[in-house]
Amino acid sequence: MRTTVDIPDALYRQLKGKAANEGRTVKELILRGVEAELKVSRQRRPKFVSSPLIRSKHPGSLVLDNAKIFDIIGFP
Repeated sequence: MRTTVDIPDALYRQLKGKAANEGRTVKELILRGVEAELKVSRQRRPKFVSSPLIRSKHPGSLVLDNAKIFDIIGFP
């Protein structure tokens, strides 16, 4: 697929210089960067928390104040 991306001149000069130093094309560097970004995105999976964290005999009606939180968590 062909697309158009606007890259600031200074950034493009850096990109072109890096490509030349590595013996690659600008296109190869851009594709490598996109692939790396997508790989990182796939690794960032949300951590699911099972609910409720604090069990209640009457769900949806739990009222906590600081004292109750300290009792539940058990701070040192």
